[in-house]
Amino acid sequence: MITKVYSAIPYGYNGKIIEVEASFVKGLPVFNLVGMADKTIFESRDRVRNAIQNSDLTFPLQKVTVNLAPANLTKTGSTLDLPIAIAILAGSKQLTPLNIMHKFFVGELSLSGDLRPVFGIINIVEAARDAGFTEIYLPSENLNSAAIVDNIKLFPVQNLRQLFLHLKGQTLITPVTSQNYQPAHSSTTMKFDTTLDQVYGLNFAKRALTLALAGHHNILFSGPPGSGKTLLAKTIPALLPRPSTHELLEITKLKELSKALNIVDSRPFRSPHHSSSTCSIIGGGNPIIPGEISLAHHGVLFLDELPEFSRQVIEALRQPLEDHQITIARTKEKVTYPANFILVATMNPCPCGFYGSQIKHCTCTPNEIQRYQKKISGPILDRIDIKVNVPYLGNQKILDQFNLATLSSTHEQPLTHHVIKNCIQEALEHQKFRYQTDQLFNGTLSSSQITKFIHLKDPEKKHLEQASSKLQLSARALLKIIRLSRTIADLDHSNDIKIQHLSEAISFNQP
Repeated sequence: MITKVYSAIPYGYNGKIIEVEASFVKGLPVFNLVGMADKTIFESRDRVRNAIQNSDLTFPLQKVTVNLAPANLTKTGSTLDLPIAIAILAGSKQLTPLNIMHKFFVGELSLSGDLRPVFGIINIVEAARDAGFTEIYLPSENLNSAAIVDNIKLFPVQNLRQLFLHLKGQTLITPVTSQNYQPAHSSTTMKFDTTLDQVYGLNFAKRALTLALAGHHNILFSGPPGSGKTLLAKTIPALLPRPSTHELLEITKLKELSKALNIVDSRPFRSPHHSSSTCSIIGGGNPIIPGEISLAHHGVLFLDELPEFSRQVIEALRQPLEDHQITIARTKEKVTYPANFILVATMNPCPCGFYGSQIKHCTCTPNEIQRYQKKISGPILDRIDIKVNVPYLGNQKILDQFNLATLSSTHEQPLTHHVIKNCIQEALEHQKFRYQTDQLFNGTLSSSQITKFIHLKDPEKKHLEQASSKLQLSARALLKIIRLSRTIADLDHSNDIKIQHLSEAISFNQP
């Protein structure tokens, strides 16, 4: 007798349906597992056997062969424990084919029969829904993430015994859908320690940061140590708007693939160390998992001291900065992950950090300065819309600002941080109305989309032509200026791009 149970495994950014077939023949009691399974799945034989026996159920004393189809697909992880157990219970006639018909199972089993959460549950649930399944039985700890997916009925299971009684119709499990379930976030009221009100001066840099977040433009801060570059970047999480439902689904999906089970209601802010490997930044491994650029999807990737990253890491950013996705190819598989993020980077002007500074004398040789600055290639710089020099204010100015802030702290004044955050939100609403989608921004417009959505009047065209001729701008730089000027106009609540908007955009594109 052969029984068949359906499940799925994460496969890249999607999921693959797996048919779990169980065959029972007379012979010595042997449990065989076939179908290109890795060591984790092979170890499920002992977990399944003990889970069935410790749930007061019977493991058959026959030759049991379980096949995981398709056989040419490598299976990894522990997501198939539960469907293997159900297939064995159905094949040994403890469950009937009617009990498991049109049902979908996923979960890891403990030796006691309890269900443990699995990673990549959103991929699995989406694959099941697209394959036509409407009832999914999964570990209760995965319910938070799985409930984000629409048009599916979820059954949270605590242990194998509970599921068995439900399938037999004795003790029913209450189903859950995305319509009647509110996921519990890991932190519903996010608190951010750093806001723009704590950054004294640097108005030009604050303006640049506002434009970057309002239009999804990549930005590079350059300046000596202690000028406030990193402090500016740390204010970003408090400035980012909340993600939409669609964005939250994609953010959580990628987090789960990186072995994180909790969901949050804020956009990602990823800040990897400069010693991180290319694989950890771009993605890879076996199986291929998303890297930092994909985990920053719909958020910000902050690379502090960009030249200190390896050249291989920096150059690998070319494709995602241009296409907003990353394709990772290996010998046996190829996976594409989304990578639509805002790049925020900082750098010193030289190895010692004080080249061109009036505070401290630079000790670097011309060759050292040139070698350091050449670590960031022209193609990468060409993909950064905003370049800002952050000067060092000087200790006296910082102390003066601190004293003024202390004296005025007793008076209630509108916080600059909240004003800027509202401006960013309004600019994003303008873009959503213009493009009729929340997935397209000024900074991500292609050349054809610029032609379709952005129109310049004759005076503005002439001004841009003169600037292009004088500054010898490339075609990509010209498009960057148009995109950035559109964001400046949105912050100015202007339907048309004006000359002053173009002039400001040009000032942010000078090296």
